[in-house]
Amino acid sequence: MSERFKFNRLELAGALGDLGTLLPIAIAMILFNGLNAMGLFLSIGFFYIASGFYFGITVPVQPMKVIGAYAIATAMSADQILASSLLMGIFLLIVGLTGAIDLIQKATPKSVIRGVQLSTGALLISGGVKFMMGTSTYQTLQQAVEPHLAIQAVGPIPISLLIGALAAVVTLLLLDNKKYPAGLVVVAGGVAVGILLGARFDIGGALGIHIPEFLPFGFPGKVDFTFALFALVLPQLPMTLGNAVLAYTDLSKEYFGERSAKVTNRNACVSMAFANFFSFLLGGMPLCHGAGGLAAHYRFGAKTAGSNVMIGGLFLALALILGNDIVGMFNLLPMSILGVLLVFAGAQLTLTIMDLETRKDYFVATLILGITLSSNLAAGFIAGMIVGRLLKWEKLSV
Repeated sequence: MSERFKFNRLELAGALGDLGTLLPIAIAMILFNGLNAMGLFLSIGFFYIASGFYFGITVPVQPMKVIGAYAIATAMSADQILASSLLMGIFLLIVGLTGAIDLIQKATPKSVIRGVQLSTGALLISGGVKFMMGTSTYQTLQQAVEPHLAIQAVGPIPISLLIGALAAVVTLLLLDNKKYPAGLVVVAGGVAVGILLGARFDIGGALGIHIPEFLPFGFPGKVDFTFALFALVLPQLPMTLGNAVLAYTDLSKEYFGERSAKVTNRNACVSMAFANFFSFLLGGMPLCHGAGGLAAHYRFGAKTAGSNVMIGGLFLALALILGNDIVGMFNLLPMSILGVLLVFAGAQLTLTIMDLETRKDYFVATLILGITLSSNLAAGFIAGMIVGRLLKWEKLSV
């Protein structure tokens, strides 16, 4: 039991390691798409705890980024997003239970998996730097580098850059410190800085016991499902299969060895399917696992399912106590702090390519990276699959 669940400062620090990916998309989908705040964080908390108990190791919980990014950019309706959650859940359940995902894995070269991990890591680093510079989509839409702080700059220097640079230095100094874990120090320090620089949250009127509402927006219509299928689900599928299943299960085995025996492609698909069914019922967002999230948790100290219980319990408690006012609590944390977490998580993930051996493998991995940066990860994954299989032919060289 002790190997499966540890509750200490390192596990807590690691539990906070993926907030940089989770919070910006979650908060933006609440503000711009009208998703139910309580239901969203309640489903996240439940998914964290349930997956931790089932798999027995650290398991990441992340938003589906293709759906999230497009939905936020186009101010899509909550009904359309919920329809995509249900459709993704159905698809993942079918792919997992029929064993189709195992066939996809057998056809996927190792270089493609490493390319997906490299590309995801690069995207995390890029996203983190944007948070620190104040140029992310969320900050641009809010027209402020730190939307919830009273101070936006010190002279010509954005306050986000100053906070981010300081947090990055602290992280470098403490990254392998077991007494003062970097993730815990940086997040706690970030909240303190946020309060000091004007971030406020009035908890007086929010405290209480809040009961979640099932299907808070009703059941989506046929038009919502049709739109969601072509605009959200089909573009998301390659990324989910590549990053949230194949790259994730591979990385889990690399980190945890025999302890990750339950983290199979089939189980990952079924786990995400039920998470999306539950999120759909509560008015939340599409959820998945992911290699980037696992790298973040692991690098900042999470090694057991205890981290899942702690972060999941935190989200559940805040959702039940604060209800839809939960978003205000997270506004105390500066965006640049989330950016620092993303940068270090991304760096950890990019290093997985170090076990590649041939020029062809490195070519495929970097090709996926280039296509991802110029287009998207789904396109990179598909192109990598094609080129990776072609390069198995000995007459072709790079």
